[in-house]
Amino acid sequence: RMNRLLQGDVGTGKTLVAMLAMLAAVEAGGQAAMMAPTEILARQHFASLGPLAAAAGVRLDLLTGRDKGAERTAKLEALAAGETAILVGTHSLFQKDVAFADLRLAVVDEQHRFGVRQRMDLGAKGGAVDILVMTATPIPRSLALAHYGDMDLSVLDEKPPGRTPVRTALVSSGRLDEVIEHLRRALADGRQAYWVCPLVEESEIAEMTAAEERARSLRLALGPERVGLVHGQLPPAERDAAMAAFAENRTQLLVATTVIEVGVNVPNASIMVIEGAQHFGLAQLHQLRGRVGRGAAASTCLLVYDPPLGEAARARLEIMRETEDGFRIAEEDLKLRGAGDLLGVQQSGLPKFRIADLETQAELMRTAQQDARLLLARDPDLTGPRGQAVRTLLYLLEREKAIRLLSVG
Repeated sequence: RMNRLLQGDVGTGKTLVAMLAMLAAVEAGGQAAMMAPTEILARQHFASLGPLAAAAGVRLDLLTGRDKGAERTAKLEALAAGETAILVGTHSLFQKDVAFADLRLAVVDEQHRFGVRQRMDLGAKGGAVDILVMTATPIPRSLALAHYGDMDLSVLDEKPPGRTPVRTALVSSGRLDEVIEHLRRALADGRQAYWVCPLVEESEIAEMTAAEERARSLRLALGPERVGLVHGQLPPAERDAAMAAFAENRTQLLVATTVIEVGVNVPNASIMVIEGAQHFGLAQLHQLRGRVGRGAAASTCLLVYDPPLGEAARARLEIMRETEDGFRIAEEDLKLRGAGDLLGVQQSGLPKFRIADLETQAELMRTAQQDARLLLARDPDLTGPRGQAVRTLLYLLEREKAIRLLSVG
């Protein structure tokens, strides 16, 4: 069965590749599922894939936490009967009551937003389900799996024509007035911008700026009709209305939390301000920056930080300024955070190898991996003398349960 990581930078067309793979599974007589981390993204996928599915004569459905009662029951019955060929959804897809007639392919979009067990739960909905995980910045754990060869790797390394590079600048929080002035001029020219905050509302524990507070101050500075607000705690209808107003250019500045991190596509938006940038991880910063640079206008990403910066935070922000390459960012993330536990569920931090060290002994790892593959090719059930020795070793090192976890990325 397939266990593949598709790495393509933000906006390279991963969704289309996934759709073609899902159609292949349907053509072979099975079903396919696509899991996205947020409802906003799931709905966007549903809207963009709908016309393609209709043209191919394939029934596509959407399942999110918003579906309740009779509507949800009808969708689940169609799925269990095999009438729905492709199901797009959020975490709802791996709930207990969701049953597929014959799930052949599970696609996990923006895999850095899902836990290992969640990906495993979705894969367990069918017999031998092929798994395709897609991301713009592979989490270190999957990057390490790709290095090890337990996950196959495909790379989309070209952006669609007409995309412009994004200029990234670091700005200290003491210069916020200049940032707002810069925004005022850009909005007057008809451009659109995002302003991302680390929190939804003011917290007594953390000193971070909250989206609601920032939206109030920006409405005072730039005019209330220009500024929209979206975050995860808004009722779904309000959130949809705020996103639609921004997409249709009725509001020019969208203040948000990381709910817009994945999949939001507004080509006219060309400025991204990330406040409290030192609080975000590299994958998040790269994803957020990927919301701009989707149109022909020159785009800017301003990383606003609170000085003084710690060593790790400074390293993260410097990497963001230096490169737009998702793989390079993930490699640096691997150096900064470690690879996580390959035979467990921890996704970063240094892996618990008894002897070897991932960062310095990559060649030795490759030899060990090739040797393990050779053993499995010659003795797939591990019943020969060497196979029995390996089984004993796995048992002694408490690793026999872990082999199941390797297959989910």
